[in-house]
Amino acid sequence: MLKQALILAGGFGTRLGELTRQTPKPLLPVGGKPFLEYIVWNLKRYGITRLLFSVGYLAERIMEHFSDGSRYGVSIDYVVEREPAGTGGALLLALPKLDEIFLVVNGDTLFDLNYLDLALLMETDMPAAAMALRYVEDAGRYGEVRLVGETVAGFNEKAGRGCGLVNGGVYVIRREAVKKLYAVPCSLERDFFPLFAAGGQLKGRAYDGFFIDIGLKESLSDAGILVPRWQRKPAVFLDRDGVLNIDYGYVHRPEDFTWIDGAPEAVKWLNDQGYLVIVVTNQAGIARGYYTEEEFLHFTAWMNEELRRRGAHVDAVYYCPHHPTEGRGPYRLECGCRKPAPGLISRALAEWPVNPEVSIMIGDQEKDLLAASASGIRSVLYKGGNLLEFVRSVLK
Repeated sequence: MLKQALILAGGFGTRLGELTRQTPKPLLPVGGKPFLEYIVWNLKRYGITRLLFSVGYLAERIMEHFSDGSRYGVSIDYVVEREPAGTGGALLLALPKLDEIFLVVNGDTLFDLNYLDLALLMETDMPAAAMALRYVEDAGRYGEVRLVGETVAGFNEKAGRGCGLVNGGVYVIRREAVKKLYAVPCSLERDFFPLFAAGGQLKGRAYDGFFIDIGLKESLSDAGILVPRWQRKPAVFLDRDGVLNIDYGYVHRPEDFTWIDGAPEAVKWLNDQGYLVIVVTNQAGIARGYYTEEEFLHFTAWMNEELRRRGAHVDAVYYCPHHPTEGRGPYRLECGCRKPAPGLISRALAEWPVNPEVSIMIGDQEKDLLAASASGIRSVLYKGGNLLEFVRSVLK
């Protein structure tokens, strides 16, 4: 399962001139913070929390800024290029630290797509790699990717004009395949992908999410406006019991859990469309002593792992462990987080870059709708049926 990402952050950034004389390109400020922080944030929310930075030019600046990653809720390790290694050479240098399957992204581009969906391509035919593609009106400017079904058949060199698919710079790669690279420096684009495309071992899928490359002064300037706007996302708030899973009463063990029809598919569809998915749930079972907070959190992690196996994920889970009359000890509390109070949603709005004007709460009880209303969020009542169909009808 995809847990690790290699971030290529070793380039010189020569096209940016004086801007990169003392600052490596991935650390250039965008919307008030280093561009690379947006990439780390996006990886983390997909559960990709073990990051390996391939650094070269002004490597110490990146290493000092991010350190071990704990400040960002991730774990970061480093591979230092003493001499320019190229995109393929970076993988060769990192080989001893790579997982069996890992994600690769560039430290100077942001392509918003469901990384877990791309990883699903690695489960059929055991390919060497899978690449994210994007559709552009002038594919000849970049070099077109020829796709047959979901197999990359080859590449056309930069020439001519016309629309088509191009390499988006995001890949899932099998560690064993990296051993086919035999020298440093080398290139993924010239030495790795054509080799496996020729053997039918390279997969591809097109995505239409937000894309920006900060390699030019003009695009770096645009990023200062566009990237913060991209990060302020619509969110779908979901109740848990009765919306994601059948409510048997205080469900807290895998053996007692059953997904609502279409629930995993609904979460994945929301991920694919670029929504944040945030669960807000009353958990009076904790207050009553039926299970502990630790057991609830362990069960929540299990649920998200089950979703990740399907190419989906939940960005965050907020829960209320209190009950005003039945709670035991410190859990017997008249709180502001138990729905219909708005505390859970309000906390999520404070901690995530949510655009409330285009967000929605989906719940199966009136208290869910009241909590959303008190938070300024639109809401709808789910009365059963296939959740994917319901979500798509609500958000169409």
